[in-house]
Amino acid sequence: MLTFSFLTLFPELLAPFASEAIIGKARERGLLDVKLVQLRDFSDNRHRKVDDTPYGGGAGMVIRVDVAERALASLTPADEVILFSPAGQPFTQAVAEELAGKGHLAFLCGRYEGFDARTEGLVTRELSVGDFVMMGGEAAAACVLEAVARLLPGVIGDPDSHRADSFSSGLLDYPEYTRPPQWRGVDVPEVLRGGNHGAVALWRREQALRRTLARRPDLLLGAELTPQDSAILLELGVTAEQLQRWNAPPSLRPRRTRRRKNIDANEQSK
Repeated sequence: MLTFSFLTLFPELLAPFASEAIIGKARERGLLDVKLVQLRDFSDNRHRKVDDTPYGGGAGMVIRVDVAERALASLTPADEVILFSPAGQPFTQAVAEELAGKGHLAFLCGRYEGFDARTEGLVTRELSVGDFVMMGGEAAAACVLEAVARLLPGVIGDPDSHRADSFSSGLLDYPEYTRPPQWRGVDVPEVLRGGNHGAVALWRREQALRRTLARRPDLLLGAELTPQDSAILLELGVTAEQLQRWNAPPSLRPRRTRRRKNIDANEQSK
């Protein structure tokens, strides 16, 4: 069982998120645990004050390092102590999969101007959920909780379903459809209704490649592409030079040359 410990000034923000839907059910079944730690409980003054003005002046308040240290010391040892920070490592699906293999994760959720810089010496890594600034780390904590928890055995119904998700395969996910089969002039693709599982799998892979190429071509550099993928990408207009830059394997079949044949036929008729 993986334990998530969130050290925060506002545990009430995370409490409902950790108690409802799939995560709440997983907690009830003992598949994971969530501990919400109030940083004010580790203040050393009667007013439960945990922050102070920054040395050197400036706007805002800074959370004290000794408060963070006492709060962390109250926990059982964690495999990872993580600080949410704009300067942190980008949180990706690969990081989520890595964290899902741990036994105890502790997260420091900042507020105000963040933690005293010396807090960095107490953590094992810093994470960022994007290039933007929020008012605190609780929303980022909720993102990480959900992304990691769903990877744990038994949490979601189909243990293999997450493997086809966006980023898990290195590509964006393929489009999904359900009833009604026709809606406002748009039909569900015929291949999905035909019952040919091989054709469905091929269509889905092609759609994932098509979406990734159109929306996030940067992902193709790190994707595990197959010779069949290379053939599909060539048909989608990718050049051999691009495939080489992405370290893609050689295509299973040559690129379609229908246009070239038409040109040759025209030349022969002259």
